[in-house]
Amino acid sequence: MKTRCLMTAGLLVLLFAGPAAAQGAADKGAAVFTAQKCSMCHSLEGKGNAKGPLDGVGAELTAEQIRQWLMTPAEMAAKASATRKPPMKVFANLPKEDLDAVVAFLSTKKKK
Repeated sequence: MKTRCLMTAGLLVLLFAGPAAAQGAADKGAAVFTAQKCSMCHSLEGKGNAKGPLDGVGAELTAEQIRQWLMTPAEMAAKASATRKPPMKVFANLPKEDLDAVVAFLSTKKKK
């Protein structure tokens, strides 16, 4: 009986910890997005530079593709034939934890 209770408790922790951790990363990513002044070139939910909308980016790109856009923007722009994407170096200098958080945040942006 005691073992069953421990297993049930462990399963509940796993079920709820994953989404909570992901939300925490997304919240941190929103803060990093703001701190890095990403809205000077990009908009989200009607705020920021309308020439670079990111609404729906999480539905269009995988987390790995978002990471590649952040880490190697010139290479990704060439692959996508994007003409507006200027080279940016800010994410190459961020701690991995902050980069992961921004990826998590942008991945949540599913609606246009």
